[in-house]
Amino acid sequence: MTDLDQRITSVLREHAEGETDVHRLIRQSRTRGRRRQLRRRATTGTALALAGVLGFLGATGTDLAGLTGRGPSTAASPADAAPVPPRADGVPGAAQHPELVGTDPQVLHFSVDPAKGRYLGWAVQGRQVESVRFDAGGGRAVTVELSGSAAFAGSGIEGWPVDALPKPTFDGSIQRVALGSGSHGYVTWWRPAAGLYARASMRGGDVSALTRALSAVRWDEARRCAAPLRLTSLPVGASVGFCSVDATVFPRSLQVQLTISREPSATMWVQLLYGSQISGSSTESNRTVGGRPAYLYPAGTKMELLGFPKAHLTADVGGPWTDGVLKDQPTFTEADMAGVLAGAQVAKDLTDPATWD
Repeated sequence: MTDLDQRITSVLREHAEGETDVHRLIRQSRTRGRRRQLRRRATTGTALALAGVLGFLGATGTDLAGLTGRGPSTAASPADAAPVPPRADGVPGAAQHPELVGTDPQVLHFSVDPAKGRYLGWAVQGRQVESVRFDAGGGRAVTVELSGSAAFAGSGIEGWPVDALPKPTFDGSIQRVALGSGSHGYVTWWRPAAGLYARASMRGGDVSALTRALSAVRWDEARRCAAPLRLTSLPVGASVGFCSVDATVFPRSLQVQLTISREPSATMWVQLLYGSQISGSSTESNRTVGGRPAYLYPAGTKMELLGFPKAHLTADVGGPWTDGVLKDQPTFTEADMAGVLAGAQVAKDLTDPATWD
């Protein structure tokens, strides 16, 4: 169990009879992560060849690992308790249209074969980077990131020291990276096709584990990011700019986050948090949203749609900086939060991926 999972469990227990403060949980996790990064030092290691598993790094540099033409993958059954984002019907994968990668914050243009890897999480960040985190066996989490720009390649890797990364090479070589306290990780960059840039990373293990894991990546199908949550109503002029799903300890917990923004400064965070330890909330409704009970928190910047067993669905327009430079800037209103929540569609069974589509 990760530090984040432990903090989720702690907060769920703490608020078993009341509100789960999701933003406090997230802020604590990120703050502690930054502190750990600043305390650690690392050096880069030796390069090891990846061309054996990523055959498309040969003469042409454009064959996407030979995945084109393979039969469609199938989602895990409910008994497997394995989360798999639903297919984005009618949307081509990166192999067919690489120019689409990063253009839609609610779509992943690559995936993981569920027969070879178990999803731990996925995200689309700011119309730029698509990422999938998965376990291909052995309990090692592998993160694959894909973008239409090389700009992301030097950005930090979650849980790694900020100064650990070597310079991106995009030649398919695997770099062993010292992460401090005797631990290590592996990272590699390559170009799956013209106009596409990829990075894969793994903490611990050995180079063969990473190469085996990358054979689970599929480039020929697209998946929906926001499952099991859909937003069917957005404020005028607003759009979804960020999507992330954390399924690290699924089916015991699941977290979905969507960020809605509107120029010049309005931001709304919509979060769905499921936890098997969440009991019935003692919160009484003080609003009605789409014919359902809802609760507007005292600060007036957060609203929760009630009635989801073992889950919280919230819209939040506040943040740690709203008393600062953005205090007087235009933002979303209570009516905007109510409209978004009224149009939110939540899967029938959050522990059964078969109901997410």
